[in-house]
Amino acid sequence: MSKYIKPGTDNQKAGTYVEVGPNGEKVQDARTVTIEQGDRLPATSKKGNMWELK
Repeated sequence: MSKYIKPGTDNQKAGTYVEVGPNGEKVQDARTVTIEQGDRLPATSKKGNMWELK
């Protein structure tokens, strides 16, 4: 299982997620979000970016 998760994915672990590029690279001005257990990950700032649990 990849550690990078697509935006809109449901039922993720609670925690803080940071936005990364399509290959896991750092993104300038990356968004950081905190979700509760079972929440859906929000959209990223750029198409193709993903989320990584911090």
